[in-house]
Amino acid sequence: QVQLVESGGGSVQAGGSLRLSCVASGDTDSVKRMGWFRQAPGKEREGVAAITTGGSSTYYADSAKGRFTISQDNAKTPVYLQMNSLKPEDTAMYYCAADTRSWSYGGSWFERREYNRWGQGTQVTVSS
Repeated sequence: QVQLVESGGGSVQAGGSLRLSCVASGDTDSVKRMGWFRQAPGKEREGVAAITTGGSSTYYADSAKGRFTISQDNAKTPVYLQMNSLKPEDTAMYYCAADTRSWSYGGSWFERREYNRWGQGTQVTVSS
């Protein structure tokens, strides 16, 4: 089993920055990829950024391109989401997710079903 704990959320003004962290524990050798998702009140959870274990490949939703950076030094270190030029529409609960299965659905890296381990979330609030 893999457990995920997020941190780094908070309240900032538009244009500001935050860095989210996700620490994985347990059977971390089973993690193939990790992602950051977010969910605003009344909206579906959506993928923001994803990374293969160790950081060799990264993927971004259109809403994150050019402003957010996902990173991980190696499989044993946290996954970070550096968020710059934040906008009020970035306000949401941000969740870290991990894929530890030996198979996948073969869908988009931003499909929720591609990840089977989830953290509890960290709140990001951006004021105008």
